[in-house]
Amino acid sequence: MLAAGAAALVVPMAAGLVGGAVASASPATAAQAELVRVNPSPWGDRYQRHQVFSPAMGINIQVDVLRSSAGGSGAVYLLDGLRARDDVSGWQLETNALEMFADSNVNVVLPIGGRSSFYADWYGPSSTNGQPYTYKWETFLTSELPAYLSGLGIRSTNNAIAGLSMAGSAALKIAADHKPMFTHASSFSGYLNLSAPGMASLIRLALLDEGGYNVDDMWGPPWDPAWAQHDPTVFAGNLSGVNLYISAGSGLPGQHTRLEQPIDYFNTANAMGLEVVSLLNTRAFQGRADALGLNATYSYPPTGVHAWGYWQDELTRAKAGILATIGG
Repeated sequence: MLAAGAAALVVPMAAGLVGGAVASASPATAAQAELVRVNPSPWGDRYQRHQVFSPAMGINIQVDVLRSSAGGSGAVYLLDGLRARDDVSGWQLETNALEMFADSNVNVVLPIGGRSSFYADWYGPSSTNGQPYTYKWETFLTSELPAYLSGLGIRSTNNAIAGLSMAGSAALKIAADHKPMFTHASSFSGYLNLSAPGMASLIRLALLDEGGYNVDDMWGPPWDPAWAQHDPTVFAGNLSGVNLYISAGSGLPGQHTRLEQPIDYFNTANAMGLEVVSLLNTRAFQGRADALGLNATYSYPPTGVHAWGYWQDELTRAKAGILATIGG
């Protein structure tokens, strides 16, 4: 496994990828994305688009919400990957997440944006791409957004949060630090051992590749304490009392992988390498979590690469535990 992990690091480093829709069975076109934006909802007024001002960042953040079917106040927050867009959530564009929860008595909250952010509070604006403001995503998700949503009747306690890839560790960090706001947290193909050898370099290259962001402006150099503070394997003890769903694929292509064009082989190779790194990270986290006796459900399917179809499958498997925890 260690040898496979070392080899797997080479592929994603070369591509500079962490998260995003790679090797998707049916990637959405720009026209399809526009259709989602213009005519986004078969649920009428239950589907709402909000512009929520963030005082911490000084900008408006788009937040899409599918209201609960019968007036329930609980919420499932779904966080995007590294390549998060500013117009529509990948969860809406690439999966059936909204349909999945449409008949449940919970609200689905889709924060839009967060590209290359790890949904963290950064030290300062990225100095390598002229970013005009500082990412303060944790503050937004745990303070500013809940205050806004409370005006819509969505509660700020006993909710669920889930994230894929980049957002896997973010979902666990937010749940650990903001109890009882979140009582259930899910990580799908997350990077849950950020202190492991090579991870800081991988993340540095990924952020530079996806928008030219400087990781030093996020958590500082690798020896900065902020890295350990955002490493789920390190802060696992703070997850006591939170119900967890943790998954990572084997790195072997499965039913959602299509190899039809030459680029598909390149994307699939990247997705395989990324998933193996996630698997190694996740296994390390599980060792720590099991030693602490955390309440976690683990899923390690025999196939699965770093792509949306497999994350949709994992959300489907996590759904029952989410609803049992928060009601709905």
